[in-house]
Amino acid sequence: PSIEVVIKSSAPARDQKRPPILVLVMCPTRELAVQAAAEANALLKYHPSFGVQVVIGGTRLALEQKRMQANPCQILVATPGRLKDHIENTAGFATRLMGVKVLVLDEADRLLDMGFRKDIEKIIDAVPKQRQTLLFSATVPAEVQQMCHIALKRDHEFINTVQEGSEETHSQVRQMYLAAPLDKQFSLLYALLKEHVADDINYKVIVFCTTAMVTKLVADVLGELKLNVREIHSRKSQSYRTRVSDEFRKSKGLILVTSDVSARGVDYPDVTLVIQVGLPADRQQYIHRLGRTGRKGKDGQGILLLAPWEEFFLSTVKDLPITKAPVPTVDPDTKKMVERALSRVEMKSKESAYQAWLGYYNSNKKIGSDKFRLVELANEFSRSMGLDNPPAIPKLVLGKMGLRNVPGLRSR
Repeated sequence: PSIEVVIKSSAPARDQKRPPILVLVMCPTRELAVQAAAEANALLKYHPSFGVQVVIGGTRLALEQKRMQANPCQILVATPGRLKDHIENTAGFATRLMGVKVLVLDEADRLLDMGFRKDIEKIIDAVPKQRQTLLFSATVPAEVQQMCHIALKRDHEFINTVQEGSEETHSQVRQMYLAAPLDKQFSLLYALLKEHVADDINYKVIVFCTTAMVTKLVADVLGELKLNVREIHSRKSQSYRTRVSDEFRKSKGLILVTSDVSARGVDYPDVTLVIQVGLPADRQQYIHRLGRTGRKGKDGQGILLLAPWEEFFLSTVKDLPITKAPVPTVDPDTKKMVERALSRVEMKSKESAYQAWLGYYNSNKKIGSDKFRLVELANEFSRSMGLDNPPAIPKLVLGKMGLRNVPGLRSR
């Protein structure tokens, strides 16, 4: 419908300096924005006078300003933070938004999860009241209902495409979990991947990790073990993330190690296996990550790798068909190979992963409530990386985490 609105409006006059933006699409992540823009471009293939532009964080504002000035931009796909930047800092931009006829909020639950509510309210104020608004959401929690009151008309239509009683996770996806102490997890992950790669020549695996820096660490280790690995997380530049995302979409025989920037909406065809390492933030996150495989009627497999003290998570997904996975055999040679690979990973990468790991589990209500136990577990993670002593953490960071003077931590 948005494309129809664009096509029915007359093509912009050649001498019109800043033609209005007619369709504004907001996405929670850069990857999703790039994907949405690619779809819009495909639909406008036979309408060369109309254009799609993307504005996202991680790229230079001035570069985007030039691009919007030089190229047609009837459809704008954006992440909220960067869109707000343009409203405040780009000459004539606010005026162009006054032409918006369709506003699309994609993955609304995720937009709100990520703390964009204030930005979105500001953006809604910047577009005309007379418009069509489309809001898409995988789940409809209270925050999304509030957003409906702000963004949509009172008499808006609610369309539920999920049938009552339909299964939340694909029945084609075999779901399994493995519980193993942290010091065995790198070896087990390597064994699982080696087994899968040997079984399926067209393997395409996503490994989800808890934080950006843990993602980097896992990618470094698997790379040292000579697996064909790529990584995507928030610490990588946008151009790098886009390049890797495109490569993974088009390729087979690849393992993508990623943080949650790839958990939702991003469509990677033919993913054969999803492994989640560590505690998912919640049930919804587990389901969304799992949803990267078994797409479009294809088969898929999901493995959740937990430490014994993370097994409490299973009670939140007990209604899902998750079974205990057979533990892959880790022979002494494999164990040695993994230890050697870990010893070759830069110390800086291990330090950052340790700090990020501590931060992630500190913010988990169940684990973070007992600070002494938390530090014991973090030091177990440190030993699993092959370190005798845990890395020192800046005093300021420890203060922010509420971990000053907890025994077992080293500060600098």
